[in-house]
Amino acid sequence: MSSKITGNRSSVGFWAALCGCLVVAAAGCVQRRMTIRSNPPGALVYVDDYQIGTTPVSNDFVYYGTRKIRLVKDGYETLTVRQPFPIPWYEVFPLDFVTENIWPWEIRDERVVDLAMTVAASTPPESVVARAEQARLAAGSLPAPPPLPMAPQPVVPRPIPAPPPQMLPPSAGGLTLPPPSPMQGLQPPRQNAPSQGIPGL
Repeated sequence: MSSKITGNRSSVGFWAALCGCLVVAAAGCVQRRMTIRSNPPGALVYVDDYQIGTTPVSNDFVYYGTRKIRLVKDGYETLTVRQPFPIPWYEVFPLDFVTENIWPWEIRDERVVDLAMTVAASTPPESVVARAEQARLAAGSLPAPPPLPMAPQPVVPRPIPAPPPQMLPPSAGGLTLPPPSPMQGLQPPRQNAPSQGIPGL
């Protein structure tokens, strides 16, 4: 009879120990969550260069420390901040072992980050091109681009200047003759004239 009671006690002890292990394993948990909001909303959010969504957006995290948060939205300046997430007192060693494993209730650590964006200033295209040119020259990795082609200019024919008139020396009578024309010294071509009764060809 006593062996039967001892066997029942040992089985009860086994089940109690098993239930205790399950309770300890299920108990204690810290849920860490960050919520990022922007003014105006609808900005694309990158945390440590990983895209997590558009504001307002919430995301779980595991480790504390400083996070790089970048907001991108059309018409607004891109905003990049280094946001610290300090460690709470219950996550400092050795208390973190208790809160992560033994504490029977869930602990929620919610962090909210509110960021304001500024409207992008309108930049004339010429200054954008100039800044890009300066960046390209500073990098020194690409050759200078060829100059932009100019619009073709219409070709206007220039008149050939006439030679100055040549005056002949005054004659005895005091008259001045006009200069000879360029055609004056030319003679018409000679044609085969009949010679000694032979007809021309």
